[in-house]
Amino acid sequence: MRTSLSRERLEFLAKDYRRGFIKHCGLEAVRVKRGLFESRVLIGENHRTQDNFIHAGLMATMADHTAGYAAFTVVSEEFRILTIEFKINFLKPAFGNALRCRSRVMSQGKQIIVAESKVYDVREDRETQAAAALVTLMAVPAEKLAVA
Repeated sequence: MRTSLSRERLEFLAKDYRRGFIKHCGLEAVRVKRGLFESRVLIGENHRTQDNFIHAGLMATMADHTAGYAAFTVVSEEFRILTIEFKINFLKPAFGNALRCRSRVMSQGKQIIVAESKVYDVREDRETQAAAALVTLMAVPAEKLAVA
């Protein structure tokens, strides 16, 4: 498994983070270090529920995806990361103008990686933790995931 990260790898992961469904959601990387990944999303009306809270599905997606990219920082380029389980606790309703997620790798085995994500509700200059997730991930060699 990887011991250090090149600048190119850091830049690649920050860019790669924002593809497909994640781009549609508006999530973006803001900080990448070995074992750590931080993301944010600016909240639009499309992210809110009928009661004007930020949708729990967005918070869960952010916690899971950001944990996956924290895991990417501790494996070499020939591995892909798959979530195999996650649990999220919603601590309080979020209703601010942004969300920020900080994920860190807590445990790393040969294949199994466990990461923790904390999701913060951002209101003006203040952050309040709104959710916490524990994410279990698997590092799989890319060639095993080739689509036929």
